Amino acid sequence: MASQRPARLDVAVISAGRVGSVLGAALTAAGHRVVATSGVSDASQRRVRTLLPGVPLLPVEEAVARAELVLLAVPDAALADLVVGLTRVAAWQAGQIVVHTSPRYGTQVLEPALAAHVLPIALHPAMHFSGTPTDLERLPDARFAVTCAAALRPIGEALAIEMGGEPVCVTESARPRYAAAVSHAAGHLSVVVDQAAELLADADVGGSRRLLATLMLTALESALREGDDGGRVAALSDVSALRADLETLHACAPDSRAVHLAMARATAARAMAAGRLAAPALDELLDLLTAPPGHSAP
Repeated sequence: MASQRPARLDVAVISAGRVGSVLGAALTAAGHRVVATSGVSDASQRRVRTLLPGVPLLPVEEAVARAELVLLAVPDAALADLVVGLTRVAAWQAGQIVVHTSPRYGTQVLEPALAAHVLPIALHPAMHFSGTPTDLERLPDARFAVTCAAALRPIGEALAIEMGGEPVCVTESARPRYAAAVSHAAGHLSVVVDQAAELLADADVGGSRRLLATLMLTALESALREGDDGGRVAALSDVSALRADLETLHACAPDSRAVHLAMARATAARAMAAGRLAAPALDELLDLLTAPPGHSAP
């Protein structure tokens, strides 16, 4: 059933969350047929109407039974139990391509299904999903982390390309580090945005999120292109400015101070390891970074 490049396949999307509904629409655009999906929430039903019109919402077992390609787009915490549950009820069919979208797992999580002779592939799209048609426009900029046996790699890579992305091979043993990296990069970004927006609002600065959008997007682009080591080191070298920021945050936003201090310490550690911090300011900086809250005087 599986060739070097997937032919038109009947696809089941489990479930119609923000990721599954978008990837299902991308597979449809590539010529595959989404024959079933699952989901019970009002949000899932809205996404199906928008992104997968006409696709029936079915119980998971029934949806899997209709498919040649099963796309498991469920939260990390639910994936292992879902695979075990479908195995116990003999839902799998020999030759089915079973793809999951979790960043955390490779194909080992699909091991219970191997007795049914399925073809296991881990395929994580490295982007944030809103569950709207806008995501389809962003997929061409996304990289898909592909983990599978060498014999199945052409299928995994072809699926990534058909959905508009670019495949990147991640070995099974590297999957935990991959997951930690993407979580570290994006998992707490909303907290930083919220904290900065609240500080601006408290300072009676209007349009705080629009202000932050340009600032953060340009900073992110610079960091991704160049690393911006010079900018980070320059910020650390101005110990007086860092002290003032920490004192202000201690007074009006202690939770933000903790985040700011943690990032400053991480930046300092990387700069010191690279030999980029000048000795005269180093002692003063280290004293500041290790001082308890409210005790940051020179």
